Amino acid sequence: MTKWVYAFGGGAADAMTGDARALLGGKGANLAEMARLGLPVPPGFTLTTEVCTAYYANDRAYPAELEGQVEEALASLEKKVGKAFGDPANPLLVSVRSGARASMPGMMDTVLNLGLNDDTAEGLAKLSGDRRFALDSYRRFITMYSDVVLGVPHAEFEEILERYKEEHDFQLDTEIDAAGWEEIIADYKAAVQSALGEPFPSDPRDQLWGAVGAVFGSWMNDRAITYRRMYDIPASWGTAVNVQAMVFGNMGDSSATGVAFTRDPSTGERGYYGEFLINAQGEDVVAGIRTPQCLTKTMREKMGDTQPSMEEALPQVYGELAKVFDSLERHYRDMQDIEFTVEMGRLWMLQTRNGKRTARAALKIACDMVDDGLITQEEAVLRVDPSALDQLLHPTIAEDYKRDVIAKGLPASPGAASGRAVFDSDEAEHRASLGEKVILVRVETSPEDIHGMHAAQAIVTARGGMTSHAAVVARGMGRPCVSGAGEIRIDAGKKQFTARGRTITDGDIITVDGATGEVLFGEAKMIKPELTGDFGKLMGWADAARRMKVRTNAETPADVQTAKEFGAEGIGLCRTEHMFFDADRIAAVREMILSEDQDGRINALAKILPMQRDDFAQIFRIMEERPCTIRLLDPPLHEFLPHSAEDVKAVSEATGLPADALMERARALAETNPMLGHRGCRLGITFPEIYEMQARAIFEAQALVEKETGFKPVAEVMIPLVATARELEILKVRVAAVARDVERESGVAPVYLIGTMIELPRAALRAGDIAEFAEFFSFGTNDLTQTTFGLSRDDAGKFLGAYLEAQIFERDPFVSIDQDGVGDLIRIAVERGRAARPELKLGICGEHGGDPASIRFCESVGLDYVSCSPYRVPIARLAAAQAALKAK
Repeated sequence: MTKWVYAFGGGAADAMTGDARALLGGKGANLAEMARLGLPVPPGFTLTTEVCTAYYANDRAYPAELEGQVEEALASLEKKVGKAFGDPANPLLVSVRSGARASMPGMMDTVLNLGLNDDTAEGLAKLSGDRRFALDSYRRFITMYSDVVLGVPHAEFEEILERYKEEHDFQLDTEIDAAGWEEIIADYKAAVQSALGEPFPSDPRDQLWGAVGAVFGSWMNDRAITYRRMYDIPASWGTAVNVQAMVFGNMGDSSATGVAFTRDPSTGERGYYGEFLINAQGEDVVAGIRTPQCLTKTMREKMGDTQPSMEEALPQVYGELAKVFDSLERHYRDMQDIEFTVEMGRLWMLQTRNGKRTARAALKIACDMVDDGLITQEEAVLRVDPSALDQLLHPTIAEDYKRDVIAKGLPASPGAASGRAVFDSDEAEHRASLGEKVILVRVETSPEDIHGMHAAQAIVTARGGMTSHAAVVARGMGRPCVSGAGEIRIDAGKKQFTARGRTITDGDIITVDGATGEVLFGEAKMIKPELTGDFGKLMGWADAARRMKVRTNAETPADVQTAKEFGAEGIGLCRTEHMFFDADRIAAVREMILSEDQDGRINALAKILPMQRDDFAQIFRIMEERPCTIRLLDPPLHEFLPHSAEDVKAVSEATGLPADALMERARALAETNPMLGHRGCRLGITFPEIYEMQARAIFEAQALVEKETGFKPVAEVMIPLVATARELEILKVRVAAVARDVERESGVAPVYLIGTMIELPRAALRAGDIAEFAEFFSFGTNDLTQTTFGLSRDDAGKFLGAYLEAQIFERDPFVSIDQDGVGDLIRIAVERGRAARPELKLGICGEHGGDPASIRFCESVGLDYVSCSPYRVPIARLAAAQAALKAK
């Protein structure tokens, strides 16, 4: 019989085989591990991720044996704690929490204080000697259960509570006494009855199965699906459900709850970092309902807080907690994110996990742990998420910029960004999709805001602390965040906020500085980051570990220089057509296209030649002897022609050609499907003078730079869109002839290879034939994906979201390589190409070259290099190192 339920607590946990995280989820695995370590963990049991998988595979029905195993685990739990589930005299209360294999903070549902009803609430009051505490827990349970399980919105209960506080002139929930909670609970129950037409469920077992179903159901809620898509978490993993005996942080001034990190998650500095609340439950800290207090005296003084820290308010328990921090960090050999509760002076550990951190913190923690001997250099390389490096590769606010500060809050997630203020997550997502940079401003964020947070450049909240939802999620995403900016007064209806006597309305440009906690008016002056220190150290370790080279896709001197500074080892794709659009040469390009015969084209090309030669010379000077793959003209000619009446008139005046003749030529060149038309090598075959001019510009630039500098520039001439070996054979002969002419004229023998871009399925399948004439293949995965799927990258966005939601595509194939289809074509091309030419150089130059998952695939098939945009070069370097280490 399959074991669906695993127990933990009391210094032990059920034995299991295999990957604990895969079976029990991250939370369940860590609870079991803490129990085995002898740490104070409230006992409980975990319903495995396999239950979730079976639940969805069987039309949301549970395995037949599950109910019996849950009853058995519940009986064992009752024995451990000496209480009975549903017993009015001695009630056991439990929490029901999710626990996926990968951390998904706030994305799925939780229910606390489960097991309460009118009778057990009175029993809890007698046992604790505190009726106010018991009723406070009961109202919390009704609110949470109704929202999560019954679908009665949380806002309805908040409205009742706020109304009561206003009537009695209360500011805080803690001011409400037992009689007040009794009155509020009655109103809560009436709200449920009104909304559902039936009373709030009172049977604890019904409550338990309702909560379990809600947690499993939340695996497929919108915010969880969005989060998984962002972080590439497969839906097939499922979530576990953890049922755990409740401990109470809301039992008076000797009780507390908190969230803490064993190091600063923003900077990586050593030292405990976190927040706590006296007489509270965990939801109060993460939801920002009350302003939390600092964990340590040092942190309190640094923040300028006047409320006592936990170190000062509860020194004995704090000392115990500090020992647990050290124990867990040594055991897991990583910075830990910990949730704890203090119940009447007794410490309980509710969760530990590897803490989410900024890229800067990840680098420092990894490097410090290597220095401390906790981990190896290779482990350090594997610890840092390559995509997170993007946080370090973009500007910060210049020191000499005069700041116009309009508000200040907590520096929740570092970095700086400017954009237009928006007050709604849907609006943020919409405007970002139109290319607009936006800053999301909210009173506080909730998991429902995940899409807006992802779309925004930065986040500002009026409420919440350093461990609030906004802060934790923003750090994980690498978004700058200022939280708890209490001086901001937001009017969501009017789409504006006021602070310091100023009003900022929807669309006004503001800047967020997540390092200082400041919100500035206007767009701040930014500076490029310094990529030294821990960054340089880790990248050095990564470079030593990786096998594949990393190049860049670039053609402007500025981009080439940036890529070189980021560690690019060559150019994997120089798109020569981008050079044709410059204002000082587009007229000559159009003249060439509009020419009626070859002589006219040659005359026009002669004007372009010196411009292209200068382009290539600038690139070769920067790249020195690093290889540069230069793609000859690829797009169809009509793209260079004017289309609007205004453009036609300007070209007519510049060329002397009549406007009607220009329009006729444009119509003649227009194609029904230009992506599959007269472009790429087909231009070289029909208009050989174009490719011959470009080849001459490349080889003459090499000769020029070699004579100037003594360097021997290396050119890899790429013929695009080859489908047959014969196309490449014809064009290779022409390019090689130009190289000989330049060598004869200049006295310099250019160092070059001739190869092709594999971007058509036929080319991949006939790679063996093509390799007879190609010295390198560069996989153009953008077009290879389009031609394999029959999708237009420019138009697929209209329906791609639906395909991802329906799990037709697990990932966007234009972001991460489709390893089954496109990947198989690449594997075939690699195998057949190298069989024909063992020394064949292989690389990838599509946008996938900067995607870590795609880079892992490239390592697995044995490519020599990946090429990506300049700002993704460090990401690719680290991802290539991780791929090599994991392949060992």
